[in-house]
Amino acid sequence: MLLTIPTAVTPPWTTMLGFSVLPAVVMIAGAALAVWRAPGPQLRSAILHFAAGVIFSVVAVELLPDIVQHHAPYEVVLGFGLGVATMLGLRYFTQRLEKQEQAGKDAEPAADRSGLPTSAAATLPWGLLVAIGIDIFIDGLLLGIGFAAGAKEGTLLAIALTIELLSLGLATAVELQEGGHGKGRAVAIVAGTSLMLLIGAGIGTTLLRGATGNLLEIVLSFGLAALLFLVTEELLTEAHEETETPLLTLSFFVGFLLFLLLGMIA
Repeated sequence: MLLTIPTAVTPPWTTMLGFSVLPAVVMIAGAALAVWRAPGPQLRSAILHFAAGVIFSVVAVELLPDIVQHHAPYEVVLGFGLGVATMLGLRYFTQRLEKQEQAGKDAEPAADRSGLPTSAAATLPWGLLVAIGIDIFIDGLLLGIGFAAGAKEGTLLAIALTIELLSLGLATAVELQEGGHGKGRAVAIVAGTSLMLLIGAGIGTTLLRGATGNLLEIVLSFGLAALLFLVTEELLTEAHEETETPLLTLSFFVGFLLFLLLGMIA
């Protein structure tokens, strides 16, 4: 027997567009902030911890109860398995790109008297940018999945991804500057990369708008796996590159509690 799930209440296109633009704009703002005054590693780690707590809260409070409520184990296994396989495949692909990029850097001529590599001003880190672009595109698809689940879920997920992309914009701009790119060029590159979020969100909301029944359960389970991967294998992994302190750990739980309460009162 087919599973029947009521159609998710999706917001108007203008609302979804606005919530899709917000993370992209904040990512660009993060890049501008980084080239003006780069944040210290402790502050960036705190942002990553907070973002991980926020996204984990959205998963636990909004997505997971919807998935469990409808008792469709086969669809959950299928969607969750596809989500894990997709994220592991993307991890493998992006790591290969980054290794190729690093190998290219190692093969560059020695630095000239100015202290910069002779090709730094003309070379874009394509491996890094493609990896970031894929990551942002997946974030956009997840945003579309959130809005497929409902207006509330999509809105909370948009806010959570905004915090994540703030950190990503900071880190990318710093990486580009260290590679010899000017401030304006670094921000422009980040701005171009952020468009992948809008593309992903547009595809997600277009394909999943009004999804119901078994399809919605598979999609939500896919999103569940992808978001858990994002928290455990990306945000927290990067956050733990810095020495852990009680305040950094606390920022994770503050983010979780904040969105737990927001989900209860919204």
